[in-house]
Amino acid sequence: QVQLVESGGGLVQPGGSLRLSCAASGSIFSINAMGWYRQAPGKQRELVALVTSGGRTIYADSVKGRFTISRDNAKNTVYLQMNSLKPEDTAVYYCNAYDAGAWGQGTQVTVSS
Repeated sequence: QVQLVESGGGLVQPGGSLRLSCAASGSIFSINAMGWYRQAPGKQRELVALVTSGGRTIYADSVKGRFTISRDNAKNTVYLQMNSLKPEDTAVYYCNAYDAGAWGQGTQVTVSS
């Protein structure tokens, strides 16, 4: 089994930045793709960004140019750097280890003045 623990959420003003972290533990050898998803109230969970063990990245159109996903394989950690945040980025952000079918508990990101 893989366990994921997120951190780094919070309240930020529009135009601000936050960095989310997701630390993986357990059967990490099974992990290839890791990603960040988000779910806003009343909406479905959606993919924000994904990174493979080889470094390939995929982004949702709504965050391209503003968010950057990265991973540190030595630390078994994936990051999401979020810049130029907008109120519509407000959501609970979840870390996901695709191959292991594992999800983190979620971290709230609120963008508001």
